[in-house]
Amino acid sequence: MLTFIDKNTALNFIENLSVVQKVLSENEHVLSSDIAGEGNMNVVLRIKTDRQSFILKQSRPFVQKYQDIEAPLDRIHTEYSFYRALSLQGERHYLPKILAYEPENHLLILSDLGSATDCTSIYKNNSEIQKLISPLCTYARDIHQTEPLNTFPKNKELKALNHQHIFALPFVEYGFDLNDIQEGLAALAKPFKQNPSLQKNIDEIGALYLSDTGNTLIHGDYYPGSWLSVNQKTYIIDPEFSFKGFAEFDLGVMGAHFIMASSSIEHLSNILEHYKAYADKLLVRKIAGIEISRRLIGLAQLPLERSIKEKKELLDIAYDLITT
Repeated sequence: MLTFIDKNTALNFIENLSVVQKVLSENEHVLSSDIAGEGNMNVVLRIKTDRQSFILKQSRPFVQKYQDIEAPLDRIHTEYSFYRALSLQGERHYLPKILAYEPENHLLILSDLGSATDCTSIYKNNSEIQKLISPLCTYARDIHQTEPLNTFPKNKELKALNHQHIFALPFVEYGFDLNDIQEGLAALAKPFKQNPSLQKNIDEIGALYLSDTGNTLIHGDYYPGSWLSVNQKTYIIDPEFSFKGFAEFDLGVMGAHFIMASSSIEHLSNILEHYKAYADKLLVRKIAGIEISRRLIGLAQLPLERSIKEKKELLDIAYDLITT
């Protein structure tokens, strides 16, 4: 029987879950259960015992942060498959380790990386980009050069959900008043809404995203919320959006967030330089432009404190990246 857990109910039965039994020693007891960071998609708990701590993740049939949005329940299997694909080819020091997995209850147990903060701090202090760009590009190249099993999930349902929020909804009028986020934002979005020429460019990339033609393992959500900083080391987490696609998607998304943090387009060139593997520069640019646009005028908003003037400058950059 499928059992959903949360912070308040976990202590009542967690020791009896078979997946937890796999990581507990004899006479080891669970002491506490707390929320581990801000999980957008899944329930993420830090479980402490009298001997260790570990991270327990469980997916739901909806997005944890926006529970009115349905999401595929088996997405945790994609996350497990991602970590497993990389671990089969050697230990990766930038990823948490799989401790146990129970597909029946959609539960994944990972090693606890310790007290951590994500890298969304770059939106306030963009000087941090300089120390992040080299390791993040190295990790991305390593992920992209990993050969996933033929059985790696196609992740079609989650890709379809993501496609809506990246390539579709931000560029149409859909009842989401941008002025509720920041006065004047709706006016800035007009050149991006109901724009057939722009939409043609976006649709081409969106179709590529949805296709099954790619063979490159990608993270699928390679942005500051998926990068953790622990004791001056950077780790990669939350690969539930992973699939076999094209490397440029991860690179373009990463570049978009560096641009939003700094207003400097030069980061795209820096990424390609540090990546040290082939990538289609034009495709990286277009994806970066789409990602900037959807983060500014779509539902998936960021902790980005920018004036309307600054957001206009970023949207101008995005428009040029998509169309040129």
